[in-house]
Amino acid sequence: METAAADDSSPKWKVSKAGDGDIAMALFNSPSEIHEPIDPTEEKKLVRKIDLMILPYLAICYVFFYVDKTTLSYAAIFGIRDDLKLVGTEYSWLSSIFYFGFLAWALPTNLLLQRLPVGRYLGANIFMWGVFLMLQAVAHNFASLAALRAFAGAAEACSDPAFLLVTSMWYTRRQQPIRIGLWYTANGFGIALGGLLGFGIGNIKGALPSWKLEFLIIGALCCIWGVVMFIFLPDSPVTAKGLSQREKRIAVERLRENQTGVENKHFKPYQVRDAFSDIKLYLFFFLGVVGNIPNGGISNFGTLIIKGFGFSTLVTTLMQIPYGCIIAISILTCVFLNDYMARNGRQTRCFFILLFLCPNIAGSFGLRFLAADNKAGRLVCYYLTGPYNAAFVMILSMSTANTAGHTKKVVTNAVLFLGYCTGNIAGPFFYKTAQAPRYQLGIWSMIVSHLLEVCAIIALRFVLSRENKRRDRIQSQMAGGLDGRDLDATAFSDMTDRENLNFRYIY
Repeated sequence: METAAADDSSPKWKVSKAGDGDIAMALFNSPSEIHEPIDPTEEKKLVRKIDLMILPYLAICYVFFYVDKTTLSYAAIFGIRDDLKLVGTEYSWLSSIFYFGFLAWALPTNLLLQRLPVGRYLGANIFMWGVFLMLQAVAHNFASLAALRAFAGAAEACSDPAFLLVTSMWYTRRQQPIRIGLWYTANGFGIALGGLLGFGIGNIKGALPSWKLEFLIIGALCCIWGVVMFIFLPDSPVTAKGLSQREKRIAVERLRENQTGVENKHFKPYQVRDAFSDIKLYLFFFLGVVGNIPNGGISNFGTLIIKGFGFSTLVTTLMQIPYGCIIAISILTCVFLNDYMARNGRQTRCFFILLFLCPNIAGSFGLRFLAADNKAGRLVCYYLTGPYNAAFVMILSMSTANTAGHTKKVVTNAVLFLGYCTGNIAGPFFYKTAQAPRYQLGIWSMIVSHLLEVCAIIALRFVLSRENKRRDRIQSQMAGGLDGRDLDATAFSDMTDRENLNFRYIY
């Protein structure tokens, strides 16, 4: 289980059961080389350079993702339901069918992410997603629009898993929550931008109805950004054209303590078995479901809820802007507070998830029980449902930080987003047309989902904490104890987190 080093006397790499390690090994001849002296100033400069190489592309992309998720919601208030003669639950089905396409393609697209260059594959999918969005403008009935939304969902299926892979390739586990938070914050800006675009498009007086212009304009912008991503987003630190050889080595050496590696293009069946025998996989799936039942409802019925408070159509679009800003502020507050605690050696990710679920639970109860004529109070409660996005960011950071082995990572990401799809599919169906605009069943679905999420987070923290203590106990009894662990030999082993005894979980 060892690869050849520079010579027989050099320290050896340890690798996974499949007999190969991470692509990062290509930059070093042996583990002894990954202790090359690094000037802290030089490292900080490199991290800033990496941030500029990675984060703007992911953030702008995420703006478009959330603008897209609200296009149908804006199309609803611009008259698409009347123009296409949508009846009964057909609008709810249009909300959910997007995630059926996402669900169907989630596992295949994650496996392709392992085999293909991440940056180019992501760019190509974003381009196709924009094409399918533009085509929705020519839909003439429920069936044609449903088919196009399913294809758009399939094209977007690689987005979040690819973003998590990219983040884990470039950043230490302590840095990951802030970086995930920074690109996920664009979620909030996407809502705000969607409101501005909706307002602007709603004021265009032309031959085409406003809902068609919504699809055409936003779809065209997505196509352009897909081309930009395809050309400029680097695939990994090992192959990035914008880095010198020394910068590549520093970028990779920083990840040594992660024990999760950078990338491995070989599919390893034993890591699939490892993933499906790991309780974390099922907890992350469950969190994906209960964390996104509220999202599936709010993202598609949020504008209808606000319009039910008595606002006009165009004012309704503008009222989404504060909601988006609250989401952005919540995410940034959460990740930076967590980073402060992590720098002081505290394990607080689960605690911050629970903390940022509290406003959502309070807001959901307010929407359910406040009187219908208390419009100001109900609007505040609606805005309080935004911080759940900060909690989901922390869940994503826990998934990528606590999974090692590249095949296991892509499988775990796929299963997490299968749960994400399931929640978003189910969410809109709790919002019954007959209950508009209060949607009592839909609000109850938010309350129950968040309470179940609290239980799952407590269980996850218990599982991870117990396993860390078990590993500490075992290694403290081995030769050299905890301080004598050979972290270098396993740093780029492409072992799974359960296979690598040096791995420690973050919770």
